[in-house]
Amino acid sequence: MYLTGFHAIEERIKSGIPVRSLLLAKAGPRARELVDLAVKRKIRVDRVGTYDLDRLAPDHRGIALEVDDDSGSGVIGLEEFIAGLGDKADALTVMLDEITDPHNYGAILRSCDQFGADLVITRHRRIPKHGETVSRTSAGAVSWVPIAETPNLPRAAETLKAGGFWIFGADMTGEPVFTKDLTGRVCLILGGEGSGISRLLRERCDAFVGIPSMGRLDSLNVSVAAGVLLYETLRQRAYKR
Repeated sequence: MYLTGFHAIEERIKSGIPVRSLLLAKAGPRARELVDLAVKRKIRVDRVGTYDLDRLAPDHRGIALEVDDDSGSGVIGLEEFIAGLGDKADALTVMLDEITDPHNYGAILRSCDQFGADLVITRHRRIPKHGETVSRTSAGAVSWVPIAETPNLPRAAETLKAGGFWIFGADMTGEPVFTKDLTGRVCLILGGEGSGISRLLRERCDAFVGIPSMGRLDSLNVSVAAGVLLYETLRQRAYKR
């Protein structure tokens, strides 16, 4: 697989996750910066023809990073994550229930990185595997945000509850998000585009939170809603409401 976005390449190199090589066809100013970074990190740089790069990575900008897979920061176990928290009082996880659009997935990962989410939980084999699109849309955040994959999200929610997490489902009919206490150990569940949160997951939610709005449309795009909800969570934690 090849990453072609400048930010995606830069963040993947900085993350220290193993990569194969950096392929260079056109040495523009931004590409030269990435080459210098790769050399410092002891990553092999190969000069290739534009035709060859067109064949391997059609969306390239004169440069591409060859990686083994699209797993980004790597997959960790949910139990391992909870055990690693120790006595930490505040922890934020985000559970994605059938987010199928890779652009939405990437944008949510970017917000998770910006607003301090500790873990993203997905259902394996159901989440988008368009690694290049996800990496580009997330501006490289996929290389930094820890991800736990599970075949059973309701069971994962129960595991979080046992670990001291409160479960909040995002729903446009929920209580205004700023009226709920989102400090402590919190899991925020975001439902799929159009389908929302599945029934079994809804049954595990302690409460539902919504975003008051004045628009004429029914609701916000899920990635935009994720950004608003995550910001409110960060605001509460920063100012200790």
